[in-house]
Amino acid sequence: MKKYIAEFIATFILMFAGTGAIIVNQEIVGSIGHVGICVVWGLIVTAMIYTFGNISGAHMNPAVTLTFWMVKLFPGKDVIPYLISQLAGAFVASALLMYLFPANDFLGGTQPVGDTMRSFIIEIILGFMLMTVILFTSHGSKETGILAGLAIGGVILLTALFAGPISGASMNPTRSLTPAVVSGHMENIWLYLTAPVIGMFMAGISWRLLKDS
Repeated sequence: MKKYIAEFIATFILMFAGTGAIIVNQEIVGSIGHVGICVVWGLIVTAMIYTFGNISGAHMNPAVTLTFWMVKLFPGKDVIPYLISQLAGAFVASALLMYLFPANDFLGGTQPVGDTMRSFIIEIILGFMLMTVILFTSHGSKETGILAGLAIGGVILLTALFAGPISGASMNPTRSLTPAVVSGHMENIWLYLTAPVIGMFMAGISWRLLKDS
């Protein structure tokens, strides 16, 4: 139960800080800026990994949990409770943000800019990049594992910097789903529910191939 509570809290804080930064930047125009929003996402992920990593692993992302299970680094009995904990934490954060900022349209949700298929492909690649870093740092040498939080937070900051203005740089189905449901903007949600999972599964396959070689 401690693991599930940790996942709930970590995902809540992730969503409240990350999507909250987007909302504040919209409410007080330009107060944080694109770079500032990217920094918030990178730092909050890093902080949550070092805070809850030793309890639950700080997945905060159903695509990460499913990929860990796929490569046999995570027990099947914990998959559904983890997904429920992540969704619950994210929904509470989005609902609280809606209460605090009722006039905000999208509540920090993600929407593709321009061609939808372009964003779909980008999200697959971003998911692949993120999961590759997660697998090779968190399950590498002891010295590498210590730096995993910085590496994972860094790649999120990096991908958000260059892909955020196009696809939203979601890389996380729950991160996109809960603001969409709470705000009522469900258009294009299929993209964010599928692309990160595809990209991360591809990373899992690559990791298994390299690990076994």
